[in-house]
Amino acid sequence: MKRRKMVVAAGFCLSFLMGTLMNLLFIPGFEHHGERVHRHHQHEKRQQPQPDADSPARLQIEDQTPSVGRLPELQRQIRERLDEVLRYRQRRAHWVGTGALERRRLMDLEQRGEWESYKGIEKNNHYDQSRAVSIATKSHREFTRESLLGCGSIDNVTNVQYLGSGYTKAVYKAALNSSFSVALKSVDFGGHDMENCVKKYASSTDCYKLASFKIVKEMTLMERLQHPNILKLYGYCYQDSNDIKDTVTAITELGSPLEMITLLQTPWDERFRICLSLMRLLYYLSHSPLGSVTLLDFRPRQFVLVGGVLKVTDLDDASVEETPCSPSSPSDCLMEFPARNFTLPCHKGRCQGINEKRNLYNAYRFFFTYLLPHSAPSALRPLLDKIVNSTGELIWGTDETLVHLEKVLDIYRNGHYLKNNTQAYRTEYKRVLDASISAENYRCWPSYQHDGCLLSVFSVHEAIDVCESHVQCRAFVLTNQSTWTGHQLVLFKTGASSMSAAPGKLSYIRLGAAES
Repeated sequence: MKRRKMVVAAGFCLSFLMGTLMNLLFIPGFEHHGERVHRHHQHEKRQQPQPDADSPARLQIEDQTPSVGRLPELQRQIRERLDEVLRYRQRRAHWVGTGALERRRLMDLEQRGEWESYKGIEKNNHYDQSRAVSIATKSHREFTRESLLGCGSIDNVTNVQYLGSGYTKAVYKAALNSSFSVALKSVDFGGHDMENCVKKYASSTDCYKLASFKIVKEMTLMERLQHPNILKLYGYCYQDSNDIKDTVTAITELGSPLEMITLLQTPWDERFRICLSLMRLLYYLSHSPLGSVTLLDFRPRQFVLVGGVLKVTDLDDASVEETPCSPSSPSDCLMEFPARNFTLPCHKGRCQGINEKRNLYNAYRFFFTYLLPHSAPSALRPLLDKIVNSTGELIWGTDETLVHLEKVLDIYRNGHYLKNNTQAYRTEYKRVLDASISAENYRCWPSYQHDGCLLSVFSVHEAIDVCESHVQCRAFVLTNQSTWTGHQLVLFKTGASSMSAAPGKLSYIRLGAAES
């Protein structure tokens, strides 16, 4: 009898284990990253028919609504995300500071008639999803001046590489042709959001709809917030995939990840460029057409570098909503950070400037503290220290901070940080035209070149100052390359015995150093 009970119990456990395994295997989305790469590589087999090239591209939000009568809580979340996308697509621009012609142009873009139609839905107190969705799917041409890429553009992508994923999205690199690569963003079926949702609601289709609205929201914000420091949206593609209809893939500009450890080893002017790019972005976000925008998930990993310029790549956690408050409850406007907290004033039922201040303090603690002061020209350090301290204490807003950073750029670009160069140097230098020194390198920090000492200078006088401050330096070569500020790149050498002809380059040799 005892043995029979043990056999029955063992059989029950085995059947439970097999059932669980089968469920995991057949739930859409439980696949390895390599399989997801293959799915993107072969996605053209499951594409929907696409409209003609001349017809306007449309965000297909029609099918991103929950199944009727299923899981009210999940339906509520999907509806809330749909409402958020609709608000961003129809939110009126702030006309302050624009002329009559500019106001008229922007008002035309806002499609006033459709906005009135959407308000009519709310007045009737009846949420007609199909009608609201049709309003949300406005043509991209209302927001962008360039034609966007679609499924046809990524039919034959090559060199598809998995780059990484977060809670919701997976990102891939793909080559459209031999010279143009893009980033492809899609819902990560094995990611945190999908896995937790499927475990809770057992509906991969509706969970996908919920997650996909983050991508739709990000595409919408990329349309509305067009700025040099916001990643460009090239287009999107809807296709049937993984037993789910209308999966969406965003096609965006490709950037390189921001590695803070690497940045700390780069020359100061490149680090300053990143901080200036970030500040120009935050200034724009605080005065954007949608209002003051805050980046709720503000971390270095949300940014990339494109040609040395910092760009924000993740906008699915951006928000224009400012925290509501009551004057009798100061804790409503408390901003908490790991190192310290701030309490902002409550003005007209909202925490005054909370979106702008949150962005600014995050810029201070993640970027300015590490990148601005270190190895900067000595004449600029007092001003840079003032910028770091004022943002760390939230004394300045984005306007004042940007003004001071632009002032630093002007001083640096025009060489006003240099000392008076009328003084005599300790040694004299021989000038050799159209010549370079191939060997005799030494390392310095920070340098544009890992195996040599390649620095940027404003003038020959600054190059001489650098050479005389380095014990190893016996010569330097002015290259025909310059940085983004117009400073010239100079190679510093331990000698000149390897000198050879090099058109366009100019070498300086300290007298007394070996020349041959």
